[in-house]
Amino acid sequence: MLRLALAVAMLAFLGACSTTPMAPSNNTDTKLAAAALAPTGKLRAAINFGNPVLAAKDAATGEARGVSVDLARELGRRLGVPVELVSYDAAGKVVEALKSGAWDVAFLAIDPARAAEISYTPPYVVIEGAYLVPRDSLIRSNEDVDRPGVRVAVATGSAYDLYLSRVIKQATLVRTPTSGEVTDMFVAQKLEVRAGVKQQLEADARRIPGLRLLEGRFMVINQAMGAPRGREAGTGYLRDFIEQMKASGFVAASLARNHVEGAAIAPAGDAR
Repeated sequence: MLRLALAVAMLAFLGACSTTPMAPSNNTDTKLAAAALAPTGKLRAAINFGNPVLAAKDAATGEARGVSVDLARELGRRLGVPVELVSYDAAGKVVEALKSGAWDVAFLAIDPARAAEISYTPPYVVIEGAYLVPRDSLIRSNEDVDRPGVRVAVATGSAYDLYLSRVIKQATLVRTPTSGEVTDMFVAQKLEVRAGVKQQLEADARRIPGLRLLEGRFMVINQAMGAPRGREAGTGYLRDFIEQMKASGFVAASLARNHVEGAAIAPAGDAR
């Protein structure tokens, strides 16, 4: 009887195993994600140094730092692969480099124009787009910007360039290749408005006399991680990674450590 009972139990166990698939282990998930996100054996992370909220280079050592740098290194640690930081000075150049397969993951603002080629995670930080004008300008509010004869300086392919290209009807956008050149062009050409990330414009207003920020914001910029489309085995892992980094306090701690002010931690969920 005991042998019969054991045999019945064993048959029931084997039957359950054959009809109910076992969930993959975390280790399996990680290996699949590493193969998809780092097919060369290393994680090539595109870092945009044109956005000071995300990344900067230490003035003394030249070492890369910032929340995007910290996230890239933590992702590489979890995947068990080395990280190579691929530097850019403008978001538009990051997107352009996708054509040559130069990176595996990137840190970009969510925008529908980019979504055809890039799979996004939920956002991890939210920043603001603002306007900078000469101190004596007659432009007093964001609503005053979209007028005939107003020229707005932007960085080519930036989130605010893409957004303003859709919504501006009467003003003219004047573009420059990199984020670091926009304010200098705005001043040199005596343009009416400079659009950009609020924190960068605040720094420019302190650096250059005679400038002021308009109150409020003209857009919300949701910063997320992205991977080239076609790597679905890794994008689910990437989405979970970002949610964990927000919930654990990793993102908040990184912003504080890098002395970034004015950026809010994005809420849980997907804002795509």
